[in-house]
Amino acid sequence: MAESDALVAHHFSTLEQEHEAEKMGMWIFLATEVLFFGGLFTVYTIYRVIFPNAWDIGSRILDLNLGTLNTGILLGSSLTMALGLHAIKLGHRRTMVLFMLITALMGTTFLGVKGLEYFHKYQEHLLAVGGFQLPAGMPEQVGLFLKLYFVMTALHALHLLIAIGLVLMLAFLGWRGRFTAKNHSLVELIGLYWHFVDIVWIFLFPLLYLIDRS
Repeated sequence: MAESDALVAHHFSTLEQEHEAEKMGMWIFLATEVLFFGGLFTVYTIYRVIFPNAWDIGSRILDLNLGTLNTGILLGSSLTMALGLHAIKLGHRRTMVLFMLITALMGTTFLGVKGLEYFHKYQEHLLAVGGFQLPAGMPEQVGLFLKLYFVMTALHALHLLIAIGLVLMLAFLGWRGRFTAKNHSLVELIGLYWHFVDIVWIFLFPLLYLIDRS
């Protein structure tokens, strides 16, 4: 029996068929995630139309420098994830493990920067919890913007935290020799999830930090 045949689950005819089914399952899962975040984006859009002035003020409250830094970090992490997948396709296991560790480190750095931004807002009493208080004269609807900001970015951070755990698992399994040039579908699947989390931020960044700064 060939090595590739031994890896095939009993209900699949070939390894390629199994990989295609796994990718289809991941795409269906990501579609449900799109619907989840799509609901939040819809709420954001509705309130932005209703309270454009408050959204303009709220956007300017956010730290554009930290938001831009985090965007660069996540874009870089997508690159290292793709390079890791490319490496294992070529059979370069150690290179794949290295890129997985770099990817996880960049994701962790993103969370650290986001935590610093949250801490700044806490010091300014603008965190959605813990003594939230808007400055005098600021429209109360700005508070709605900030609460949506914290909900949307916190949920994104939770997804990223899960993704970091999955990528570290890939690094561990890769180090143990679990993946080969012919059998690396798990790397590809988790890579899709990582890129999805990055794409969500690509939408969050302009909507929250840029769109009302003109």
